[in-house]
Amino acid sequence: MTDTADFSDTRYNQLAEQLADAIRRGTLAPGSRLPSVRRSAQTWSVSINTVVAAYRRLEDRGFIEARPQSGFYVRAALPGLNPAPHVQPQTPAAEPADEVLDLIDKVFAAQIDPTYTNLSLACPQSNDFYPGGKLGRIMSSLLRRQPNLIGQYALPPGHPPLRQQIARRALTLGMILEPTDITITHGCMEALQLALRVTTKPGDSVGLETPTYFYLLPLLASLGLKAVEIPTDPQTGLSLDVLDMLLTEKRLNAVIAMPTAQNPLGFTMPLAAKKRLARMMNDHQVPLIEDGLYAEIQFGATLSPAVKSFDHDGWILFCTSFTKTLAPDFRIGWMEGGRFAAKLHKLKAVSSMAESALLSQTLTAFLESGGYDHHLRALRRRYASQVEQARALIAQHFPQGTRATQPSGGFVIWVDFPPGVNCVTLFRQLLEDKICMTPGQLYSPSGRYINGLRLSCCYVFDTRYISAMIRIGQRACEMCGLPPGLEVTGTDSFPDK
Repeated sequence: MTDTADFSDTRYNQLAEQLADAIRRGTLAPGSRLPSVRRSAQTWSVSINTVVAAYRRLEDRGFIEARPQSGFYVRAALPGLNPAPHVQPQTPAAEPADEVLDLIDKVFAAQIDPTYTNLSLACPQSNDFYPGGKLGRIMSSLLRRQPNLIGQYALPPGHPPLRQQIARRALTLGMILEPTDITITHGCMEALQLALRVTTKPGDSVGLETPTYFYLLPLLASLGLKAVEIPTDPQTGLSLDVLDMLLTEKRLNAVIAMPTAQNPLGFTMPLAAKKRLARMMNDHQVPLIEDGLYAEIQFGATLSPAVKSFDHDGWILFCTSFTKTLAPDFRIGWMEGGRFAAKLHKLKAVSSMAESALLSQTLTAFLESGGYDHHLRALRRRYASQVEQARALIAQHFPQGTRATQPSGGFVIWVDFPPGVNCVTLFRQLLEDKICMTPGQLYSPSGRYINGLRLSCCYVFDTRYISAMIRIGQRACEMCGLPPGLEVTGTDSFPDK
């Protein structure tokens, strides 16, 4: 969903967003016919060309479809996921299943093979998603002025001006941070690893959302930690009642969660739930490792604050990175460790020592210039649009009965197929077509979600991408014996203005 404020001020975009909002609210029901182009032009006192552009915009985003000799109609709504997946909170803590870890290895091998069409890797493969030219010019300028910079380290806890800029930016997510408490890391994964190492020991139990980011599973295994799956609602997030029970019974030594634009479900926890989560962790004095990797790619006009912003006693560690928003190859992440900050500074030194001084100063200059904010606004609009387009492809080509999330941010969609579609089998079949997607079993330590998969929308939506989406739908339809698309219901015409 994209706010009106996120669109440009052109009239056709304003009209398209008004109609999109009416569709979201149900004022325009699935299957209802929009007025003719000529009638709409008269109703809104705009040109025919403006209406045509607005309708095309809505069609591209998957809200409406053109029917020959009939006009434009609201697409049938793609069903959302059912409330909280059924997970027994009594599930004993356990190391991730070997078959899940083996499957992760197979997915990773396909992800890095350039001959595959990749709908799996959550990392854009096109330069136009990032301001590479601007970053390159800043870097060149720095090297001209400081030729010795390339031979320097940014020693832990990191380049001071960069930490100052990060503390300033953290205000947009409601966090008031001291630059001295921030540690620069080699991406978000190192931040998560350091956070686990400083808060747990081998044999400890860590609470996870389910489904959760799948690379957390081999990370836990490598540290000798056990996972406890906590039911997670696709709209509201982690079950706080179950979490409170587990904390009260002292069954958790730490929790990892992604409360904002979660990967893979895309939800953002309601504000009241975020406040309650922070209070619970502080009351029970158990560390919460908050993964904020997608927190700056929220689609709303106002950003939902981090859970860290409600942390009073330092039991919440916030981890994130610029790899999803700015420059993947920079591998610059950061974390604020709360009461563990001093230990994290030392642990970073013995873990991977320094980061690049050149990359750190390049990023600092870009943040200081204001270029990052401008880039983020464009990136949010693009991902919001591409998520809508991907949902439209799912609605058109995947089997009837398919359900999908409506992300509030980020660029991944979770899909639940109807019974009969085994996504591990589907994954293996698609490898024959040189297509890579991630089956749902990867996102659960115990291998749940046999009917689920995650799709990434962070690629150029060209013929290759669209053909791959169509092929996934074809394979799934063959597997379950159901036709593609959604049944169109309702015949209401467009209401008078």
